[in-house]
Amino acid sequence: MKKSHLFFGGMLFFCTFCQKKVSTLQTSNKPPELIQQENSKSAKISQNQINNNQQAQIRVGAEQLELYLPEIQDKKVALVVNHSALVERKHLVDVLLSKDVQIQKVFAPEHGFRGDADAGETVQNEKDTQTGLPIISLYGKNKKPTAEQLKDIDVVIFDIQDVGVRFFTYISTMHYVMEACAENNKEFIVLDRPNPNGDYVAGPVLQKGFESFIGMHPIPVVHGLTVGELAQMINGEKWLKNGLQCKLRVVPLQNYTHQTRYELPVKPSPNLPNYFAVRLYPSLCFFEGTSLSVGRGTDFPFQVVGYPDKRVGDFTFTPVSKPGMAKNPLYENQLCYGVDYRKVYLQAPNFTIQPLIDFYQKFPEKDKFFNAFFDKLAGNSLLKEQIRKGMSEAEIVTTWQKDLQNYLQMRKKYLLYE
Repeated sequence: MKKSHLFFGGMLFFCTFCQKKVSTLQTSNKPPELIQQENSKSAKISQNQINNNQQAQIRVGAEQLELYLPEIQDKKVALVVNHSALVERKHLVDVLLSKDVQIQKVFAPEHGFRGDADAGETVQNEKDTQTGLPIISLYGKNKKPTAEQLKDIDVVIFDIQDVGVRFFTYISTMHYVMEACAENNKEFIVLDRPNPNGDYVAGPVLQKGFESFIGMHPIPVVHGLTVGELAQMINGEKWLKNGLQCKLRVVPLQNYTHQTRYELPVKPSPNLPNYFAVRLYPSLCFFEGTSLSVGRGTDFPFQVVGYPDKRVGDFTFTPVSKPGMAKNPLYENQLCYGVDYRKVYLQAPNFTIQPLIDFYQKFPEKDKFFNAFFDKLAGNSLLKEQIRKGMSEAEIVTTWQKDLQNYLQMRKKYLLYE
């Protein structure tokens, strides 16, 4: 196999550690406070100073070669990776090839191996021009490795940066790969990475009958697990097809707790460009199940919401085609009116449905507000009806509590970090 570098961009990891240790997370669904604009500048400066002073303390699973390299050295390996699989500034493929690991193929999730395909865009199989490795898409018709694709493989390694939200599809890809490994008696190794939304648990738990590729498990919107912990839960709760369990091993993080602030070294997907968007994503992604735009086709997706009607807000933006981000965004080349949440919040709030409620109340044609996709995002059909009835956020959140408490109890069994 020809060895060659993939030339992926990267940077050091930035994190801030919380010294308080906790054994479990509490649900956090309180409506966020609006910012005081005069405090925003000094607060941002002080936070930047903290991040700069306490950077690069976390060791991700991929960096700990001593823990997994001996196990794979003489085996035929497949990787489930994208652009986020960095070992400091090098891509994991480069690192393993330099160690003479026998990589046979790469499986790619939504957005592709290089992370530049639009959301929902079919990703094609290809051959990497740098290494000659076959790249097999797991997004589109083929979401699960076939027996044929795994027949020459001994072990599959998963290393993708997730954002800790139920409808982010990388965890669905992980589920299907685990299932294929279980069915074909292959080892499955997760190289764990931090969860940038891992400091709390919130939102409705997905109900039976609402499973889809954007929600395969009975977990809340913000599940508070790393991919390694979630893999253990999927295996332990026997959520794979026919109750199968795979031969799972997790290479854990070092110097990490669920209270660790973690800013991603690269964009996890094309439309999550920064920490603020990653933190707002659990809340604003619900607008993908409505007639409103979440800013795809702008430089600030998942930080604004709007619609081509002056009655819904004062902030304006115009979505345009952006290859690698949004080829045909909703309301392309149309002036949208709405809200810029970068100006509303000093820091991105924990999960909240208040923006959804606010926009519904002022939307001119309420019968056209929700689309068929909304219930899949919510994981139920009730949330839509609760908003239509005019229930407050506090009233709606109360209806989630029993399921959330049951989930928190289950979650305790699979935690690797405090």
